[in-house]
Amino acid sequence: MSDYSQENFPLRSVAVTNSPFKATQLNSDDASARLAFSAAEAASDRKAGDIVILRVADVSYIADYFVVTTGFSRVQVRAVASAIEDKIKEDLQRLPLRIEGKAEGNWVLYDYGDVIVHVMMPKEREFYNLEAFWGHAERIDFTNE
Repeated sequence: MSDYSQENFPLRSVAVTNSPFKATQLNSDDASARLAFSAAEAASDRKAGDIVILRVADVSYIADYFVVTTGFSRVQVRAVASAIEDKIKEDLQRLPLRIEGKAEGNWVLYDYGDVIVHVMMPKEREFYNLEAFWGHAERIDFTNE
């Protein structure tokens, strides 16, 4: 059993919860938003933790959206990443422009150009704290029914 189970490692997104922006709903007419939501759904299907979608288009030219998720073991990180890649390929016929970190399994990054997906172990997620770094970005509601 991994030391990184959801019960043993509560994640805190301090900067996001204190963000001056209100969480909003995803715009279904936006292709980038659909890709971000598809990635979040795939992560949720693989039991990823603390799924966050950030709309960074207004604060950065790097991408329109970031999707940040947590896997609680290297195997789960790779499984979540593969599920995301497969779902986006199947649903939206898109392949990532770049993939980083899949072999190591601590932090997998998929760059789709307009959407960047991060699947991280809890230790890496806490250390890099992307939600705080992009705390001024708009947080998008994600609930998978």
